Amino acid sequence: MHIPFVDLRAQYQTIKSEIDIAMQEVLDACAFAGGPFVEAFEADFARFCGSGFAVGVSNGTEALWLALHALGIGPGDEVITVPNTFIATAEAISFCGAKPVFVDIDEKTYAMDPALLVPAITPRTKAVIPVHLFGQMADMDPIFEVSEKHGLLVIEDASQAQGAEYKGKRAGSLGIAGCFSFYPSKNLGAFGEAGAVVTSDGELAAKLRLLRDHGQATRYQHRVIGWNGRMDGLQGAILKVKLKHLSAWNESRLRNALLYDSLLEGVNEIVAPATNKDTRHVFHIYAVRTSKRDALLKYLQQNSVSCGIHYPVPIHLQQAYAFLGLEREAFPVAERCAEELLSLPMFPELTEPQIRFAAGLIGDFFAGPV
Repeated sequence: MHIPFVDLRAQYQTIKSEIDIAMQEVLDACAFAGGPFVEAFEADFARFCGSGFAVGVSNGTEALWLALHALGIGPGDEVITVPNTFIATAEAISFCGAKPVFVDIDEKTYAMDPALLVPAITPRTKAVIPVHLFGQMADMDPIFEVSEKHGLLVIEDASQAQGAEYKGKRAGSLGIAGCFSFYPSKNLGAFGEAGAVVTSDGELAAKLRLLRDHGQATRYQHRVIGWNGRMDGLQGAILKVKLKHLSAWNESRLRNALLYDSLLEGVNEIVAPATNKDTRHVFHIYAVRTSKRDALLKYLQQNSVSCGIHYPVPIHLQQAYAFLGLEREAFPVAERCAEELLSLPMFPELTEPQIRFAAGLIGDFFAGPV
């Protein structure tokens, strides 16, 4: 049995007729850059997230960068985030001219440890970016408690958490801005690159719309120096179709995760994902931890089970950020998790036999010589 890590083709086949109609409508209207199809998706996505506004952009990295830029983050400023995330989180800070400052993570949820925030704050700190990793939101109440006390902005990196919840509130709706990626493999994925920023601040939403379109409110009238960050009309139409199915897909992911949990419960060498009692996990990634990660990965691959590693090198140890002068052991929990986390196949169309096959192989691996 071959089990892919993600099966985008399987999902497409379930909604092919809807997607084909939506794409044809864009082609007939020739509304390719921004326009009514993007606006329709923005309205639906804002409503889905429980936010006042959504601003579609070209990708998730741009969502983070434009949000920071629109909020006035610039040279000399510092923004606190975590080192166990895709480099885009730090890149967005850097491209504003600001400095990323890292704090370590909670060993159970792999999200920002709020207890470490205060020691990381300096007079230059302007914002905090908690990353909702793998589909679970960070522990937001204590993050807000610290941020409000110190006058810091909270910008959610919700790129992996479309539909996740914290105490009944959807990802993206808690901070001044929530930033999303719609990379094809995400829970809500485009057919290419796309992203969005959600906010309930109308002034911020208006500024983001200016910045994503070369700073122009009307054609050739440029109020500010902006950028070309528009979402494509085709992506807007596709995402609008897929958004209708997102809640059902997230429920399928949860069922898959619960089955994995039950099948791996007796494998003592495996640490299964933990779900914070205050959150609704949407399992973008089902990541287990083991000290024998690399050997297990090789064994699963040899037996036609595709897996992934998120993320093998924390950002502070990447060559690109060597200038920060951070050494190994600076963030021991994040570094240990980077060496032990293994992402198992996870997508809504994953079948029970596939999950049982993968889990059975993991049990075999730890049962004895393989």
